[in-house]
Amino acid sequence: MGGDVGGEEAEAELPLFETKVSKGKLAYRVYAVTVLIGICSIWVYRSMNIPTAEEEGRWAWIGMFMAELWFGFYWIITQSARWNVTHRFTFKDRLINRYGDKLPAVDVFVCTADPTMEPPTMVISTVLSVMSYNYPPDKLSVYLSDDGGSEFTFYALLEASRFSKHWIPFCKKFSVEPRSPAAYFAQNSKPEDPKVAKEWLAIKKSYEEMKSRIESAIEKGSISKDIGDQHRGFSEWNSEVTKQDHQSIVQILIDRRNPDAVDDDGHQLPTLVYVAREKRPHFPHNFKAGSMNSLIRVSSEISNAPIILNVDCDMYSNNSDAIKEALCFFMDKERGHMISYVQYPQSYDNITKNDIYANVASAVHKIELRGMDGWDGALFCGTGCFHRRESLCGLKFSKNYRGELNSLCNVMKDSSVHDMEQGSKVLASCSYEKGTRWGKVMGLVYGCLVEDIITGLTIQCRGWKPVYYNPERAAFLGVAPNTLDISLVQHKRWCEGMFHIFLSKYCPFTYGYDKIKLGAQMGYCLYLLWAPNSIALLYYLIIPSICLLHGIPLFPEVSSPWFLPFAYVYAARNACSIAEALACGDTLKAWWNSQRMWYFRRTTSYLFAFIDTITRQLGFSQSAFSITAKVVDDDVLERYEEGTMEFGTSSVMFTIIATLALLNFFGFTAGILKVIWGYGFAEGLTVQIGLCLVVVIINLPVYQALFLRDDNGRIPSSVMFKSLVLASLACLIPVY
Repeated sequence: MGGDVGGEEAEAELPLFETKVSKGKLAYRVYAVTVLIGICSIWVYRSMNIPTAEEEGRWAWIGMFMAELWFGFYWIITQSARWNVTHRFTFKDRLINRYGDKLPAVDVFVCTADPTMEPPTMVISTVLSVMSYNYPPDKLSVYLSDDGGSEFTFYALLEASRFSKHWIPFCKKFSVEPRSPAAYFAQNSKPEDPKVAKEWLAIKKSYEEMKSRIESAIEKGSISKDIGDQHRGFSEWNSEVTKQDHQSIVQILIDRRNPDAVDDDGHQLPTLVYVAREKRPHFPHNFKAGSMNSLIRVSSEISNAPIILNVDCDMYSNNSDAIKEALCFFMDKERGHMISYVQYPQSYDNITKNDIYANVASAVHKIELRGMDGWDGALFCGTGCFHRRESLCGLKFSKNYRGELNSLCNVMKDSSVHDMEQGSKVLASCSYEKGTRWGKVMGLVYGCLVEDIITGLTIQCRGWKPVYYNPERAAFLGVAPNTLDISLVQHKRWCEGMFHIFLSKYCPFTYGYDKIKLGAQMGYCLYLLWAPNSIALLYYLIIPSICLLHGIPLFPEVSSPWFLPFAYVYAARNACSIAEALACGDTLKAWWNSQRMWYFRRTTSYLFAFIDTITRQLGFSQSAFSITAKVVDDDVLERYEEGTMEFGTSSVMFTIIATLALLNFFGFTAGILKVIWGYGFAEGLTVQIGLCLVVVIINLPVYQALFLRDDNGRIPSSVMFKSLVLASLACLIPVY
C-alpha cells in the first residue's frame, strides 16, 4: 500500500513537459564564427580599397560598403534565433491522470471581419472544429467575433449551432481528424465499412444541406422572413445597420447550462456566442486588437475562463487534443505558473509540393521561432495561441504568483441569458474603453498593424515566460495566399507593423532592456528590421548592374585572395540555408522558390513598408489594415496548383520586379559581350557578371510572364512597357 502511495507521489512530481536543446549546436556555432570572419574580411577589403576622388565609381563603392555593413550587421542579429534552438515535448497522459475532471475552463475566440473575403461557410467550419475539441464541453465556450457585423455570418453561426448536435458526437464516435467538416470531407472519402459509411453519408448530406442554405441566403442578398423568424437575434439588423455603423450585438446561441442544449447522444454542448462589437464612424475601432479586447471583456461577463485560445477564422483545428497539450505547459507543477501563452505555428493545408510562394517558411517555424523560444522570447503570432487570461489582461508576474488553474473551475454566472447579453453589450460598446488602460496595458496593444507581436513583447516585459510549441501534428491549418499579389501585400502589412515597433517606444533594445534576454531582443529585431533590408538589397541589385554596363568593377578579381571571403560567405550561407531546408522537410525546389520569394518581398513588400512607416512617423499617413482574400477564381487556383506564378494585375510591385529583372538581364548581357570581346575577366567584372546571372536565374518566371505566357496570369502589357522604359533609363544613369 505504501508503495502505491509512493508511486502516486512520484507520478505527481513528474513534469508535464520537457525542453531539449537542438542537436548540432556546436557545429553551427563553428560555422557561424567562420562566416563572421568572412564578413569582417569583406569589410576590411572595402575599407582598404575605396577609390580615390579621381577614380570612377568612388561613391558606388562606398554605397556597396554601406550595404555590406548592413548585411553583416543584420546577419549577426539573425544568429540569435539559431544560437540556442530548443524543442518542447508534452506529456498529456500525465496531465489527464493527474487532474482528471479538474481541468480548467477554456474560452475560444474566433475572429472574422468581412463576409465577402472570409466566406461564412469557411468561418463556421473553423467554429465547428473548435467546438469539437476532445475536451469536456461543460468547460468549453466558443465566441465568434464578427467585425463585419453581418447578418449572413450570424445566420451561418445559427446553422452551425444546430449542425453541431450531429457533428460533435460523430467526431467523437469515430475519432475524426480534422474536425472541420469542410476539411474532413475534402480529405476523406466514404469509408468501406457499410455501417460507418451510412452515418458518414448522412452527416455529409446534413453538412452540404446546411452549406447550401447559407450560400443560397448570401446569393439572395438578404435574410428572408422565414429565416428571420428562426431566432430573435435577427431583430438586431435593420436598414440602418452597416459594417462600420452598428450597435453592439451579443447573442448566446448555445447556453450550456440549458438542459436542452445537448447533442444527439444526450451530451452537453459547449457554449456558443456571437459578438459584433459596436462600431461608429467617428470612433477608432483598432482593427483586430479592438475586436480581441472586446471579446476578452464579453467573455469575462459570460464564462470568464482562465485560459483563452484565439484563432483566425481561416485557421481550423487540426488536432482535437491541442487544448490538453497546451495545458501541459500551463499546469506543470514547477514552471507552469510562469507561462503566459503557448504559441502554435501557423500551418496551411493548401500548400503545393514545392510551395511556390514560400508560405510554409519552414526555417522560420522549425528553427528561428524555436530559437526565440530558447531565449524565453517566443513570439505571439496572432492566431493559434493559448493565453493565461490574467497575463493578457495586464497582470505583472511576481515570484509569489502561483495561479493554479485546476482550482479555477468553470463557473458561468447565474444570470439569465438576456441579462448576460445586455451586460456584454455595454462591454462591447465604442465608448467603454475611453479613459481606461485597455489597449495600453490591458489586452492587446493598440496603434500597430502587428498588434500580436507588440502585445507578446509587453507581456514578456512584465515578467512572464511564453512558450513556442511545434508538435508533429499541426494544431491548426489555414489558407495560405495563392497569388503573388496577395502574398506580397500580406508581407507588406506585417513588415510595416514590425518596423513601426522598432521605431516606437517598444523597440526591444530599449523597452526590453533588462527585462528580457539580449538574445530575445535580437531575435525580435530579426523580424522588426525586415524593412531596412530592402534599401541595401535594392542598391546591391541596381548599382553593380549599372556599373557592369559602364565597365566599372566593384568586386575583387577572381584571382585575388580578396575574392575568397566573398565566395566563402556566399557559398557557406547558401549551403547552410539548403541544409536547413532539407532538414525541415522541404524539397530543393521549394528552397529555391523560397529564395525567389525573399528576393521579391525584399524589393517590393519591404520597400513599401519602409516608405509607408517613415511617412507615417513623419505624420503624412495613417495606418490601414488590409484583409487577405481567402477566395480566388478557378483558373487562378489551377495555376497555383500547377506551380505557376500569378502576375495578372497591374500592381506597382510587379513593375519593380520586372524592372529589376530587365536591368540585370541587360547588365548580364553586356558583361557576356565584354567577355566575348576579350576584356571582361581582365577588368575584374566576373563577380558582377555572376551576380547578375544569379538574379536572372531567380527571375526566369518573370521573363516568362513578360514575353512567353499568354494566359491571364502573365504580366500585363502596361507593366511590361513601363518596366522596359525604366530599365532602359536606369542603364543611362551615370556612375560616380
